[in-house]
Amino acid sequence: MDTPPRSDAPDPADARTLLPAHDFEAFRTAALAAGCDEALERHWLPHQVVGSHTHPFRADAVVMRGEMWLTCDGVTRHLRQGDRFSLARGQPHAERYGAEGATFWVARSAGDGG
Repeated sequence: MDTPPRSDAPDPADARTLLPAHDFEAFRTAALAAGCDEALERHWLPHQVVGSHTHPFRADAVVMRGEMWLTCDGVTRHLRQGDRFSLARGQPHAERYGAEGATFWVARSAGDGG
């Protein structure tokens, strides 16, 4: 079952939502320890738009710079520095980035779990 993205309070039952956001190496180490396959730093250009698409992995991310709008199931969320979101494997979504572009750290897992 697909789950909507989230940027609200972390779910204590899901260690991936508690990944540290103070430095990338700590984020990466914690993501891999939580069972994620990889952790990446992604950079997006100002005003970049990515139409509806899916990924063959679960994504748990934190916005580190800039802002983005993430649309899932017809609901658009405005995410800024420090906000977190998760996408289930195969969940259709679209992205739009603000005037500064954006950077986020993302932990990816090939399965639905971490």
